[in-house]
Amino acid sequence: MSIEILKTHVLDRLAEAGRRTFGQAAEGVEIVFPPDLQLGHFAVGCFPLSKQLRKSPAEIAKTLAAAISADEVIESAAAAGPYINFRLANRVFFGGVIDAILAAGDRYGDSPVGRNRRVMVEYLSPNTNKPLHLGHLRNAALGISVSRMLEATGHRLVKSILINDRGVHICKSMLAWERFGNGATPASEGVKGDHFVGKWYVRYAIESEKDPSLEKSIQDMLKRWEEGDPKTIELWKRMNQWVYDGFAETYRRFGMDFDVFYYESDTYKLGKDVIGEGMGKGVFARDERGNTVYHLPEKQFGLEKNGASKKVTVLRPDGTSLYITQDIGTAILKVTQHNLDSSIYVVGSEQEHHFKCLFSMLGALGYAWASNCYHLSYGMVYLPEGKMKSREGKVVDADDLIAGMVELAEEEIRRRDPEHKLSDGEIRQRAAVIGTGAVKYYLLRVRPTQSINFDPAESISFDGFTGPYCQYAYARIFGILEKAGQRGMEGGSADLALLGNIEELLLLKMLIQFPEEVASGVAEYNPSRVAVHVFNTAKAFNQFYNKHAVLQAGSSELTAARLALIRATAAVLKRGLNLLGIDVLENM
Repeated sequence: MSIEILKTHVLDRLAEAGRRTFGQAAEGVEIVFPPDLQLGHFAVGCFPLSKQLRKSPAEIAKTLAAAISADEVIESAAAAGPYINFRLANRVFFGGVIDAILAAGDRYGDSPVGRNRRVMVEYLSPNTNKPLHLGHLRNAALGISVSRMLEATGHRLVKSILINDRGVHICKSMLAWERFGNGATPASEGVKGDHFVGKWYVRYAIESEKDPSLEKSIQDMLKRWEEGDPKTIELWKRMNQWVYDGFAETYRRFGMDFDVFYYESDTYKLGKDVIGEGMGKGVFARDERGNTVYHLPEKQFGLEKNGASKKVTVLRPDGTSLYITQDIGTAILKVTQHNLDSSIYVVGSEQEHHFKCLFSMLGALGYAWASNCYHLSYGMVYLPEGKMKSREGKVVDADDLIAGMVELAEEEIRRRDPEHKLSDGEIRQRAAVIGTGAVKYYLLRVRPTQSINFDPAESISFDGFTGPYCQYAYARIFGILEKAGQRGMEGGSADLALLGNIEELLLLKMLIQFPEEVASGVAEYNPSRVAVHVFNTAKAFNQFYNKHAVLQAGSSELTAARLALIRATAAVLKRGLNLLGIDVLENM
C-alpha cells in the first residue's frame, strides 16, 4: 500500500466522519506531518472546515476524531487543538513506504509532470582563450543537476553548450602565440591544450602594457578573421582545437555531457534578419544616433530618470550586431531545430538584465514560447583572494581545483586506512569520486542565487553538511547489508510492526518526503532542495544507527525489518546524489 493510497484512505475516512457528524464530507483539508511524530504519523488541520461548518477548528477536530474508529490502516485518531493526529499501523505505514521505494529502485521520486515536454538546458558557455575556472564548475554543477531532475520528471532533455570562439579576446591569445610562441604546442610543452592557450592570453595582457601598438594589431587580426583570411582562419582553428581537446578532459572528469554544440562563430551573424522583420512590425525603431533600438516596456522595466523610456540597442548605425542580436537569432534557431517547449539558460547573475531584455524582445516579436524561456541565474563563487580575475591570471583553475580536491580526498582515505589494506588504484578511484562529488555538493547545497565562499577543506570533510558525509552514509549502509548477506541474514521474515521508535519514524519521514523535494526542486530550478534533503536523510540514518543495532537487533524479525528500512534509505541516498550528478561508493 503506497503512501498516496495511505493518505487517500485517511482522507476518505475523514470525509465519511464528516458526513456522519456534520451531514457533509470533510473535504479541502491536507495531510501534513505533526511536529512530533510520537503524537501521530499524519496530521490534518481543520481550519478549512471552520467557515463552512461555522464551528471552531478545535471543536471540529474533536468531533471528527471521536467519529473515526480503528481499522486495518488507522490505529487511532486523536484531536490536538485544531488538528487531528492519525496513528497508522506500523506494519502498514513502514511497509507501504519501504515497498514503494524498493519497487521503484533508481526511479523513486520520479514523476510524469513534464511528460513529452521538450526542454533545452544550455550551460557552461566557455571562451576558447582560457581554461575553465571555478565559476564554470558552479555553472556546470547546476546544468548537470537541473538536467537530471528534469529528466526524472518526464521532460525530454536537450543539453546544449554555446562556445564563445571568436572576437577580440580570442585574437589576443592568437597574436601572443604568433609573436612569442616560437612554434610551441601543448604536446611539446606537456601542457593541457586549454591551459596552453590560456597562458598566451595572459601573456598578451603583459605584453600589451609594454607595447600599446599591439591593440591595433589585434583589431587588424580580427578584421582578417572576419574577411576569411586563410592564414588567420587556420591559426584560429588550430588554437581552438587545442582548447577543445583540453575542455573535453575537464568535461569527462566533472561529468558534463552535451547533445548540441553551438559556436559563436556560427551564430554571430544570426538575428539581423529578425531585426529587419521586427522593424516592419514596429517592434524596433531607430534613435537619433542611427542605432536600431528596442524600447523596453515601462510596466516591466520602468522609465529613465528623465522620464524617457529605457531602450536596448540591437544594431549599431553601421548595421553591425551586438551580443543580444545574435542571442535573438540563436534562441529562435534552438526552438526551430529542436521543437522546444521551453529553454533554460544557466548563466551568472550579472546577465539578469540581458536575459530579461532578450525574453521581452522575443515576446514582442510574437514568439509565444518566449514566456517559457528561463534564466537560471546564479551567484558568484568567492575565495579568500576575492573575485576571480582571469585577465591577470589570478583565476582558480577548474582542473587544479578538482585535482586538489581529489588529493585532499586521497589523504583522508589513507588516514582512514592505517593498515594499508587498499591498493593505490582503489584509493585513487575512490578519491576521484569523493573529490569531484565534494565540489559538486558544495556548489549545489545553497540556492543558485546565493553567492558562495568556497572552502576546500570544509567541502571535503566526512562530517557536516558535505557531499562526503552523504556518500559515507550510503557506504555505511552498504557495509551493513554486505555483512548481513555474508551472515545469511538477507531474505529473513521481516515484521515491520516491530518498527516505530522515534528515530525510525524520523528516518521514514525523510524517505516519504523525497519525491516532494524533487518536485519542488524542479519547479524552482533549485537543486539545493534535493541536496539539503539528502543531507538530512543521511543525518537521520546516522542518528538511527548510532542508537539502534541492526544486525544485533535482538530478534531475526526486527533485524530483517531494519535491514528493509536501511535498504530503502540507501536507495533514496543513491537516487538523490545521482540527481545532483554525484556518484556513490560502496566502500569508503
